[in-house]
Amino acid sequence: MHQNLITMDETTDALCKLLISKGELKQNIFQETLNAMLMFKEAAKEFDEAYRDQYEEAHDKVTVHYTNRNQYEFQLKFAGDILVFIMHTNIFEFSRDHEVMRTPYIKEDKDRSYCGIIQIFNFLADSFKYNRINDLGYMIGRVMINKEGHYYIEGKRELAQVFNNFSTNKITPENVHSILRSAIEYTINFDLLLPNYDEMKIITVNDMLQFEDQNITLQTGKRLGFRFEQDTSTEKK
Repeated sequence: MHQNLITMDETTDALCKLLISKGELKQNIFQETLNAMLMFKEAAKEFDEAYRDQYEEAHDKVTVHYTNRNQYEFQLKFAGDILVFIMHTNIFEFSRDHEVMRTPYIKEDKDRSYCGIIQIFNFLADSFKYNRINDLGYMIGRVMINKEGHYYIEGKRELAQVFNNFSTNKITPENVHSILRSAIEYTINFDLLLPNYDEMKIITVNDMLQFEDQNITLQTGKRLGFRFEQDTSTEKK
């Protein structure tokens, strides 16, 4: 018979309690983040339906389309853009040097610094339509949700500066609609820039053949040839 060499002393008991408390914390945060993801899906569907109902004639040319990919991902296409919302299935903690770690809200309860993440990416619709697998997408924001359903946003100006008060901001249908509208507004004003001529003047025979098949392999992105994270001169102020 196998002999159990582990005795439930104080050290082992403390370890087991840590395992339980940390596991339950992360499960609670996961559920809060999943609830937030469901709210974002509902907000995107409502935007799709409202646009179709109120702008039926315009919809023939400038379309809006919601697609539920799976439990952790959905897409919202509008005109020539697609927003992709992706929920990460793991739980993260803010780094020690992050500004939120210095707030009274976190200092009162360090467990509030653990968060789930919903990332928001912007792609060109044609990248998916023509299967241009080399095209670039950009993260325009990410929403961190903690155990209390409070959220913090990192991202571009329209999102990050308007919604960031971690101690008071809670995920609600109303706030989710506001975040979604801001993401759409930013994307509409985030235009495709003409790439640098010298970076595009040479192509391969394979690229040319792909053009003929409408499966274009030349890399395309809204800020191709530029450093997106420093591209403040072209952003809406």
